[in-house]
Amino acid sequence: MKDFTTVEAILFDMDGLVLDTEKLYTRFWQEAARACGYPMTKEQALGMRSLNRGAGLAKMQSYFGMDVDYDHIRGKRIEMMDAFVEKEGVTVKPGIHELLAYLKEQGIKTSIATSSPIERTVLYLTSVGMQDSFDELVSGYMVEKGKPEPDIYLYAAKKLGVEPSHCMVLEDSPAGILAAHRAGCLPVMIPDQDEPDAETERLLYAKVERLDKVIGLLEQRK
Repeated sequence: MKDFTTVEAILFDMDGLVLDTEKLYTRFWQEAARACGYPMTKEQALGMRSLNRGAGLAKMQSYFGMDVDYDHIRGKRIEMMDAFVEKEGVTVKPGIHELLAYLKEQGIKTSIATSSPIERTVLYLTSVGMQDSFDELVSGYMVEKGKPEPDIYLYAAKKLGVEPSHCMVLEDSPAGILAAHRAGCLPVMIPDQDEPDAETERLLYAKVERLDKVIGLLEQRK
């Protein structure tokens, strides 16, 4: 197990971790799939979290067969979710402001590392006044392979000038935790819609119930 005294940066997932938007993905994956004739369950929608296109396609094929039109369903999901967010907006997860204030005080670098496109990332963060709250904003569209591959966390660490082994990753999804583990970072889970399964649990450095509880983990360095 890596030593917490070496943590120099925190890499944040965004949806379901910084912003309370993962529940919207779960809702609109289901609604979009059903609109296209596929009765997606909540459990199946949860399985789509943070997956890159290849992994997302494979997951949906496992649900509905090889002929399923993943791109059409995904496009419908984006359309429906964008319309909802434009009307209702997004909210932040509890403890994010307290954690960011602590990290700034301690001189610990920060980056968003999200599967969402950078345009949507900036739009959402701007809508809650957090567009300048992180040292870097990194999108899965900036790397060759998205989560659960490690590329996004390796790239975020490089942008910050920090070795991956000195980065703590905060995630809410199994795919994100696997990506962090593969990158050689310290994976910490803050569960959003469900608890980690046994396989994900084995990859964790720690699990806490909300973001400001990460401060207690970091205080162990002192």
